[in-house]
Amino acid sequence: MLEQMSRRQRSLLSLFLTSLALTLSVCAFCTSYWCEGMHKVVKPLCLSPVKMKNCGQNNSQPYTTEAPTPDPKVQTNVTLTPQQREELSNLRRKQLANAVHYIWETGEDKYMLRYFHTGFWLSCEKHNEGEDQVEKCRSFIELTPGETQGVLWLSVISEFMYIGLLAMGFLLMCVEALCLCAEREMNALKINAFAAMCTVLSGMMGMVAHMMYTTVFQMTVSIGPKDWRPQTWDYGWSFAMAWLSFSCCMAAAVATLNSYTKTIIEMKHRARVRLEEARNANVAPSYEDVVQAGGARVFSISQLIQLAQQGALMDPLWPRGVGPAVGPLACGPMGQLGAVEMGLG
Repeated sequence: MLEQMSRRQRSLLSLFLTSLALTLSVCAFCTSYWCEGMHKVVKPLCLSPVKMKNCGQNNSQPYTTEAPTPDPKVQTNVTLTPQQREELSNLRRKQLANAVHYIWETGEDKYMLRYFHTGFWLSCEKHNEGEDQVEKCRSFIELTPGETQGVLWLSVISEFMYIGLLAMGFLLMCVEALCLCAEREMNALKINAFAAMCTVLSGMMGMVAHMMYTTVFQMTVSIGPKDWRPQTWDYGWSFAMAWLSFSCCMAAAVATLNSYTKTIIEMKHRARVRLEEARNANVAPSYEDVVQAGGARVFSISQLIQLAQQGALMDPLWPRGVGPAVGPLACGPMGQLGAVEMGLG
């Protein structure tokens, strides 16, 4: 497909791919959805209905809506009415249900899962307790272990260099497009070479940055803080956007290099064709064409002088010293045609 496109079309294609890669890389770097999953945390004390009686509405004052549990060892002579007996039986059923629930809750139900998402800068958790669902974010750099923070900073620097080189390549491609519109092909070709170098280098830096971030996140999952270690996790849409940006960057680099090499090959081919045409046009005319043409053809005097200096107008059929000699000896020191020598046999 690239072979059938003109030079301007190839330049516009490279410019479009570079702009797309730059936009995707900036969006991915600024968002915090590179990795997402679930944290396993202990349930709050007042979240379960079993423990709700020990918590107030402000999580500090106990509830007083339930009647105290009567002691079965204490014998009372008070006669209960049917309504009081029904209330007492309901209270006992509720206590039994709570007791069974409490025994079942001592297992995995003590824990709950919280959704989280992480990027270069922040790690945010979504808290679902209560009516208000809010996100609490922490710095991901502070969560990483000390031995991996250096790798994380290298990843951040590589990401900055990736975006910076992409921006430089984008600007150079814009200047190249302007030069092509102004029909300055040589200037556009020089700028195209620098744009190709910037794009290739930015792709390499982007690949290194993405791989280092993946390594840092996996190390943080293994030896990071216990209250942060995820139960399950996977890569998010920011991670996919970052690698899509890298793919567009490499595609732009390939298109730019293809445009540069193809332009160089075409220019060398055109120069070779022009050189061959010039050589064919500068073939010296024969002696018969010059002497016997008469007024049928017109020859340039300066061209005849030049050919005579080179010895191209010598008649090989005439013996030496006989007849006209038109050659290097016939030209004076000032480049003017000298007298014609006549010799006797």
